[in-house]
Amino acid sequence: MTRSTARLTGLAAALLAGSLVLAGCAGDGPDAAGHGSMMNDGSSSARSSAAQAEFNDADVAFAREMIPHHRQAIAMAELAEGRAADPRVLDLASRIQAAQGPEIETMTGWLRDWGADGGHMDEGMGSMDHGDGGMMSPDDMHALMSATGPEFDRLFLTGMIVHHQGAVEMAAELSANGRNAEALALAESIRDSQNAE
Repeated sequence: MTRSTARLTGLAAALLAGSLVLAGCAGDGPDAAGHGSMMNDGSSSARSSAAQAEFNDADVAFAREMIPHHRQAIAMAELAEGRAADPRVLDLASRIQAAQGPEIETMTGWLRDWGADGGHMDEGMGSMDHGDGGMMSPDDMHALMSATGPEFDRLFLTGMIVHHQGAVEMAAELSANGRNAEALALAESIRDSQNAE
């Protein structure tokens, strides 16, 4: 799906949501002021559908770009077992895997719910260099795979700092331009946790 098609899909969803809200506001019941009239049945699925309709291109781009970003961080973290010398590096690698795996599943679900093509998220990570969201280049990844002991620790930490800085920048971009409440909350969580790391 091209960005234009994604924009048209997002616009159509926003127009549909707006029409439903306006139709709900026209009612004569207690919800006529627009307080969730389209969800009078109280079902959580109706609320979830309405919430998922509120997204824009920035939300879609964030999920599409953060998924391969997280996948590379997990691949880096998986290398630590058997290579790292410092137990703190092993601990950090374990925490990265535990946090980012579920976030990938969440973002993949959003793209599915939004009807947004996964785009490049299923492609390999080799096409991006440092500077593209902090992604490790193929040469950087090869050097990390070849290293052991203190050299691995140094390369892992140096690479992960740049990688995390890229994620923080992506989160800040979404905070400035996104619309989906769940995506904005995840971006804030990523910003806070990866700044701390």
